[in-house]
Amino acid sequence: MEVEKSKGSGLIRHNRIRKVNLERNRYTVSLLREGLRTGMLTSQEVYSIEVALMRILQDLIRRYTRGKSSSVTSETAENIMASMMYAVDACVLHFETPDQAVLALKNGDARKIYENGVELVRQCFEETKQLYLEVKKNRLDVPVDAYNMTIDESLPAFLEKYGIIFDAHNTMASIDYPLALDDTGLQGVSYINQYLRHLQTETQFCRLFSRQGLLELLSNYGQVCRFNYRIELFNIFELVLNNAVFSVLSGGDANRTTISAEQYNLLNRMFTRLNPSRIAYALDQAMSRLQYSLKTAPPLTDYMTRCRDQLVQRVVTAADNRSLESVIIWAKAENPKSIVLLLNKSGQMSDVRFRQLMEEILLCAKIEEKVRLIRDNFSSLHDLLDLLDADCLTGDEYEKLFATFEDVELAIFAKIVFYEELRSGFSDFLSVIFSEKELESNWKRHYVEFLQSLSKSRLNSVGNLLGDIDYEEIPFY
Repeated sequence: MEVEKSKGSGLIRHNRIRKVNLERNRYTVSLLREGLRTGMLTSQEVYSIEVALMRILQDLIRRYTRGKSSSVTSETAENIMASMMYAVDACVLHFETPDQAVLALKNGDARKIYENGVELVRQCFEETKQLYLEVKKNRLDVPVDAYNMTIDESLPAFLEKYGIIFDAHNTMASIDYPLALDDTGLQGVSYINQYLRHLQTETQFCRLFSRQGLLELLSNYGQVCRFNYRIELFNIFELVLNNAVFSVLSGGDANRTTISAEQYNLLNRMFTRLNPSRIAYALDQAMSRLQYSLKTAPPLTDYMTRCRDQLVQRVVTAADNRSLESVIIWAKAENPKSIVLLLNKSGQMSDVRFRQLMEEILLCAKIEEKVRLIRDNFSSLHDLLDLLDADCLTGDEYEKLFATFEDVELAIFAKIVFYEELRSGFSDFLSVIFSEKELESNWKRHYVEFLQSLSKSRLNSVGNLLGDIDYEEIPFY
């Protein structure tokens, strides 16, 4: 407890401000509450500060209506007040200690505090715009939709729409790409500024590795997890960092992310024999060696270290469940080369040709002729999916069409129809086929029924192809 001498006789006692009671997104309000509790502020002083803030709000409302009115809807008023307090908080948070901030509110001019806050928000916004330009310039050349759309669409949308006076607290951006470390409790430009700083740090690390190595890692990751990495939400930095740590720990180079079968087997034996504390020690030592070898700067070093505990937990859990293959992404070099599907949209037929063929198919009276017409002309998976989605075939016609498919074609369609199940992992392809999955489209239901009519040996043949198909270009819709 602090004891301060008053201007008159006697002593005034008050407790220290408890930082745990201060709310980041309601900092000034919580600070006034703490100031009152500790005795640093009187009820009258708090009331005077609140009155001064309300006058600022009234002026902002008149500014919002361009002088035409002093009243707005309650929702608009609340939004303007939230924006105003965001600026006030920016200024109050700028003080070194909460005690100094309380004294500034007590003895200072509330309007001056607000104006200083607006200037701080403006400076942060300008800094954020510069950060975005740097991130965009140094971006990774990787085919990951969420990463690219965040840089090309989401962040520019925020920078274009952000309003310092009336929308300072609003983030106004739909950002899908996840960071390894992300403080989602922040608001407005403070959040975007932090997001860009972290994204910049993650990009700096990933650029220490070759693009070819990154692409190989992404491809291996998609195959291990059985999903299309281009459209999934995951963090590239975390994936690269983890495999780089595993590379160092298994005797590989620090600047490599490719883990061989021999390295994987070594790591698998190591982690399954170690207890959690020894796993943590081994990963900590490998992280330190990685940082030393790559000569990472202090900010990047700190960022990497902060991600260590999450890696430790994942490895401990995977080792306990004997599922390290889901954490250590390794290249299965002993497998035959994956089947590469050439499914680029450039191979699609024109809309005119597609409509002509559709008319011919609908006019066909015999099933055999209809199936032959489809097989002779629909060589693009995109076109074939469009045809099936058009729902222009009947039950027997679906069965006859699927009967012409080779095992690899059936496996490709399995990747599409059972996407979620294959992504989640499965031990038995037969159990997936007979799982009574609810399907929204007619052709998918007939496809599953066709699979269920096949022999067990044929289904096993189709299932064995699933891991060998490179389905990155398959459109999952």
